[in-house]
Amino acid sequence: MNTPEQTLHPDARMGAVTLNVGDLPAMASYYERAFLLEPLEERESGGVRSRVLGRGATPMIRLDETPGLPAWSPRSAGLFHTAFLFESQADLAATVLRASGHPQTRFAGAADHLVSEAFYFTDPEGNGVELYWDRPRAQWTREGGEIRMATLALDPSAYLRRHLADDGAAARPTSAGSVGHVHLQVGDIPKARDFYVNALGFDIANSQIPTALFASAGGYHHHVAMNTWNSRGAGPRAASLGLGSVSIEVPGREDLDALAARLRSRSVGFEDDGASVAVADPWGTRVRVSVPGADAGTLLARA
Repeated sequence: MNTPEQTLHPDARMGAVTLNVGDLPAMASYYERAFLLEPLEERESGGVRSRVLGRGATPMIRLDETPGLPAWSPRSAGLFHTAFLFESQADLAATVLRASGHPQTRFAGAADHLVSEAFYFTDPEGNGVELYWDRPRAQWTREGGEIRMATLALDPSAYLRRHLADDGAAARPTSAGSVGHVHLQVGDIPKARDFYVNALGFDIANSQIPTALFASAGGYHHHVAMNTWNSRGAGPRAASLGLGSVSIEVPGREDLDALAARLRSRSVGFEDDGASVAVADPWGTRVRVSVPGADAGTLLARA
């Protein structure tokens, strides 16, 4: 366990994920229709069109149109999935129903993880998406100081029958949602632990699987996960479609100052624009830690 000076603020949470996409209109349409995200703002800069989508006023994903990039290799470091968190089982079930009915959806499975109930999809350009609901924290258990998680069978049909509203209506675009966690593919777990835990400041939530690591702030089951299931030994990422960057929000500037101090002490290079600190992990994935208040326009203005 890190000391307070070495740890992200317990109220830290994940922000919007940026994806490099080959076809912006098609990908934006998919996220709108399958997952009921709303288009919040669009901008073109340097010949690159970008669009932010979310629920309500909360940005959840930024799509950067970069058609000249090659497809991402599943054996490379990058994105395993972006996980959208829902506040109720009814909202989750309704969105799962909507996503399952989209003609371009590839359903990848469902699981009861003890701490959460999750459904997995793959978008048209191969990016993983998880839709999930958390059980109350009082129901989570610990083993050896770590949060107990598992992968148990979850019947999608039975789940929908149990939790859909009587009219079976699709979830409303304004119903609550957020990026609950991001799961990454990395080349090496010890190296990932050194960056995301020792340098960035997450605490270890679960390390029981040798090929994966789950880390969080404030006792959550995980804000970021890392695995080598497809990417063991992967080196730095080449420019490609797929994951562009990951974002984290912390309460105040003092939290950014503490992060900057940790990074300096480890001779890790970073950028600081006053409202955020940006740093690359060992595989070149850009991680931006910022203070709250970044709306869609602010998100689009950042590189």
